[in-house]
Amino acid sequence: MNPPQIYRLRAPNSPSSPKICRDTVALLLQATGHHELSDTARLLVSELVTNVNLHTTSLAVRLEAVVRRDRVRVRVYDDEPGSPQPPATDPGREHGRGLLLVETMAQDWGVGSSHPSDSSGRGGKHVWFEL
Repeated sequence: MNPPQIYRLRAPNSPSSPKICRDTVALLLQATGHHELSDTARLLVSELVTNVNLHTTSLAVRLEAVVRRDRVRVRVYDDEPGSPQPPATDPGREHGRGLLLVETMAQDWGVGSSHPSDSSGRGGKHVWFEL
């Protein structure tokens, strides 16, 4: 069994970070033979990194992709404590569907706490998904 390949990216928490992170993950998946997952991963990474940008005061967004032969797990870290929840469904809403997309399109997903030494020293969380 081959060990997982772990890739990490740290980017400023800015409006350009969702594009940078999604493009990086798409190229990574194509380079590692997971072409069929790249479109879904692009969308889900974009949603999670956008959530960090819109809903946190984190100075940076951190992304980790763990690539295995049969699956990929992506984690997006921020410095805000708490646990995001998918909003109640409202067909008229223009925003707030990112976690619903993750829930629907990922094989599995969840939220975890980050250790204070992993971020700004304040702790924080990560949202992950697996394809």
